[in-house]
Amino acid sequence: MLRSRSIIRISTRTLYTPVLDSDINITKNGKVNIQVGPGGRSSRTGYTATVFGASGFLGRYLTSKLARHGTTTIVPYRDDLKKRFLKVAGDLGVVNFVEIDARNLQSIEDCVQNSDVVINCIGADYNTKNFSMADINIGLTKRITQAAKDANVPRFIHVSSYNANPNSESIFYATKGIGEQVVRDIIPDATIVRPSPMYGREDNLLNYLGKKIKMFVPNANKKEIYPVYVLDVARALEHIAFDDSTQGQTFELVGPEKLTYHEIRQMISGITERFGQLGPFAYQFGDYDVPLPIAKAIADLAQFVYWRLPNSDQMTRHTINQTIDPNAKTFKDLGISQDELTKLPEVLFRFVKQWRHPLIAQKAVSAKERERLREIQHFTP
Repeated sequence: MLRSRSIIRISTRTLYTPVLDSDINITKNGKVNIQVGPGGRSSRTGYTATVFGASGFLGRYLTSKLARHGTTTIVPYRDDLKKRFLKVAGDLGVVNFVEIDARNLQSIEDCVQNSDVVINCIGADYNTKNFSMADINIGLTKRITQAAKDANVPRFIHVSSYNANPNSESIFYATKGIGEQVVRDIIPDATIVRPSPMYGREDNLLNYLGKKIKMFVPNANKKEIYPVYVLDVARALEHIAFDDSTQGQTFELVGPEKLTYHEIRQMISGITERFGQLGPFAYQFGDYDVPLPIAKAIADLAQFVYWRLPNSDQMTRHTINQTIDPNAKTFKDLGISQDELTKLPEVLFRFVKQWRHPLIAQKAVSAKERERLREIQHFTP
């Protein structure tokens, strides 16, 4: 496989475009792939990639990047309604769907049997009545990895998590760490990718911190992270998929700046001007620290409702700062400099503007008029 070097310049930002340097490319297992067309949506790279978790947050952007240049993309799915929007990511016949069952080995094998690249983006940070975090992050990971090995797939890429550590106090971080060990035991030259907390329109970071009251949390929202834009991570994964020199390596894809949850909430509230109020407690750029055992007990009680709410393991993760493996590769090793990475303040407005207070445009009017408008807003049918 040849490393791609073609780029397109849009404004002042350089974006990686996976157009192979040669029309004829040979994979590690000897398969010859022929590129057809000048590049772009109606072309074909000759490669077939399977993306597990394609309908998830990161997976949908990765699928779009692969399919837009004619890479035949296999999308395993469970829920028909959650995968339909991926069909338009590529030209006719490029995006193909295969129904799977997480415990059906044959369905997993069918997804990888003709692939040149398998990318596992599946992960779970909460338990359900059918699957625990261990079932997904360890059990399903093992089945996918073994299926890829049995099918002699040339490249296997496993998306793990920041802070992945088998000895972590968090179940999620621990199962992700064990999952990495399982992948390495089965396919030693697999590529491990650990992205930082990712943000974007459908994320679990801004949507968790921003639009709901999060005043009463462990550690008073002092958790430190290096948030990274999901499109930057998708671009890096696209690069890794077509670069054989990345096999057997571990990548930590971290954002360009360190922020705390509290600082992110400050930025969001500065845009939305929705300052939480719960009885006598108000959020005016301040958070209230709750002892971890109490927070976990409340989160456990919240699991009895039928919709998804923060769980006790999420409370544990609130108290664990992000750490970076100094031996891991970074964006820089993929030819993506820090200047090319998106910074959260640059794009924050577009993701949180829909949460702005409805009366924010009336700031210039008198206090009495604002009060009248609030009454109209809340009580007019």
